[in-house]
Amino acid sequence: MPVRINRVYTKVGDSGTTALGDGSRVPKTDPRLGAYADVDETNSVVGVAIALGGLPDEIADVLRAVQNDLFDVGADLCAPVVEDPEFPPTRHPTTTPQGDASRHSALRITEQYVERLEGWCDQFNERLGKLTSFILPGGTAGAALLHQARTVARRAERSGWALVEADGERTNALAVKYLNRLSDLLFILARLANPDGDVLWEPGRQA
Repeated sequence: MPVRINRVYTKVGDSGTTALGDGSRVPKTDPRLGAYADVDETNSVVGVAIALGGLPDEIADVLRAVQNDLFDVGADLCAPVVEDPEFPPTRHPTTTPQGDASRHSALRITEQYVERLEGWCDQFNERLGKLTSFILPGGTAGAALLHQARTVARRAERSGWALVEADGERTNALAVKYLNRLSDLLFILARLANPDGDVLWEPGRQA
């Protein structure tokens, strides 16, 4: 279903509020907004890793699929869960469709999204050796950027759980579970992006 965006700026948020996926307005400091904003940032840093990291096509293709999933995660979190919704408006947290936007049930993250991440985790982790220490973020540009994406995904997960704590009855916890698995996948892919081996923490090295 296409999403039409006729105007980038609307000025309706100049009062410090924004519209959620169900059309209701909340302060821009609301934990729901914070959660899907951090998801948007995660998507952005994944995009930077793809663009600048020199990653193998196999990894870049997985990350592009993840980027699309992250838009779904953001769309889920921005639309409060309600019983038997009567066709809430189609919206996405980073866009404000105007005019003839279609109406349908809210997009929700399911276990299938999480299972797809787990499949990639298992597939790529089989190629890696066992760890003997914690890893320092670094090595190749791709590995460093993926570690950055991992930490942002962890922050998005924390924001998601804060939302569950604040408004659990209206929040799909599977969207937050997805972010947990994503940080695991990004850690694994960061290790793969260092073909010469991990950059390991040496406790007390400078002592």
